[in-house]
Amino acid sequence: MPYVTEMTITDIVLERWMAVPDPRLRQIMRSMIAHLHAFVREIEPTEEEWMTAIEWLTRTGKQSNDKRQEFILASDVVGVSMLVDCINHRLPGEVTPTTVTGPFHVHDSPELADGADIARGAPGEPCYITGSVRNLSGAPIAGATLDIWQADGEGLYDAQRGSDDPWMRGIFKSGDDGRFVVQTVLPVPYSIPMDGSVGEVMSRTGISPMRPSHIHFLIEAHGHRRLITHLFKRSCPYIETDVVYGVKAPLIAEFKLMPAGSTTPKGKIAERPCWLLEYDFVLQPVENASAAAPASAAA
Repeated sequence: MPYVTEMTITDIVLERWMAVPDPRLRQIMRSMIAHLHAFVREIEPTEEEWMTAIEWLTRTGKQSNDKRQEFILASDVVGVSMLVDCINHRLPGEVTPTTVTGPFHVHDSPELADGADIARGAPGEPCYITGSVRNLSGAPIAGATLDIWQADGEGLYDAQRGSDDPWMRGIFKSGDDGRFVVQTVLPVPYSIPMDGSVGEVMSRTGISPMRPSHIHFLIEAHGHRRLITHLFKRSCPYIETDVVYGVKAPLIAEFKLMPAGSTTPKGKIAERPCWLLEYDFVLQPVENASAAAPASAAA
């Protein structure tokens, strides 16, 4: 048996991990070990630096819960979340692109009627979202589920407000014509949470911690692939520097300001100026899922 030296340790570890019976786990772990060892050899951390890294990971885990996922945020700010998203969603150009889920999605949002207000008194300028859910041929998809969430007009999610009640989120269904209407408030740019382990690092980088104005959507429909995406406000100054690298060109949308007296998508007269976002989502049929599968290594 070879004994450990600086020159042999990587090969010894890789050889031992060859015994893993699960081929995918073996591939993942051996690749991770090889890259991690190469990283350590390149930067040659001091023992104090390595312990600092371990303590940072420990704090990140302790700060993660069902409403705030600090590890997702860590993955987001180094672009890994978006890289994984891009690899797993190689979609036809006509399909609405995906983007990252983000750290603030929850699974128990209230189910609301078409046209309902998810803001319910939250701060911000009134805004309506309207559009449709369609398939690749342009036909409407009835009964699609739209799970929608966003920050309020002060850039805060419910987890940041310490609220146990749903805040700025709701689940809607598309109608027989595939259309939907949601009332909310205009999204504003905001900083990622800087009070945690990720913010601790970001505050030392000089990189902007800002996310551009956006609204989150998770859309599901029978016979179609699930879509997780954002829509971004075109005029936002942070479009080019999104801290989580989530902006894709087709997701940049026009929020139009409607004057007081305009007819809203709910058929009422607006008592004050309000914003309107119109967007049609296009889903990929499940039978075309092979077209979105990652390319093989031989390709």
